[in-house]
Amino acid sequence: MTVRERHYPSDTTDAEWAILEPLLPVPACELPTGGRPEKHPRRNVVDAIRYVNDNGCKWRAVPVDFGIPWRTVYGFFQRWRASGDLARIHAELHQMVRVHDGLNARTVAVILDSQSVKGAETVGQDTRGFDGGKLINGRKRHLAVDMRGMALAVMVTKASPHDSIPARDQLFRLRLAHPELAVAWADSAYGGTLVDWSHSFLGITLKTVPRAVKTRTASPSSPSGGVSSGRSRGP
Repeated sequence: MTVRERHYPSDTTDAEWAILEPLLPVPACELPTGGRPEKHPRRNVVDAIRYVNDNGCKWRAVPVDFGIPWRTVYGFFQRWRASGDLARIHAELHQMVRVHDGLNARTVAVILDSQSVKGAETVGQDTRGFDGGKLINGRKRHLAVDMRGMALAVMVTKASPHDSIPARDQLFRLRLAHPELAVAWADSAYGGTLVDWSHSFLGITLKTVPRAVKTRTASPSSPSGGVSSGRSRGP
């Protein structure tokens, strides 16, 4: 099996591959149950998956220079995702980074937030909704990160539900994957009954902070003695 020449920005470097390769699941042919030897180098497979993720293209658009049929690339991705291997690899890499930076391997505090994104015309009505606050018709991504901003969990829903509704599912998943979790920070949209539910059912203290409010203050430099938004216009 020949490893292709690397020239895409999403291709793994030698240093990255040295860390990532041992984390991949054991090939079926090396298991006691047996299986056929893999036909394509795993590094090519991983780079092809990273290419799709980085460029947001269709699986059918995997460049031919990877030397792998797109169905094969997609098959590896689906199997590794269904088996939980992708989630495991992400968690192990996350812990490696924290330990390298002198932190505890597992975080006890997270930050929650969400963002509504306009849905493309190809997004069906059954998976999209209208966010009345942001006036966006599409989907909403819910993100949980540690205190350094490294992602722990991502969940995508319709844009219509209030943040506190899908947050229950997200917090429950976080509790299962991270039993050490003790505190979650979020803005006021996550307040109300969610705070009590999180503490009573999950043992997670949910602390909310008010959203920043833009204020207009009097500007002594204004010729008319008017107001200023406080934002610099630059030179």
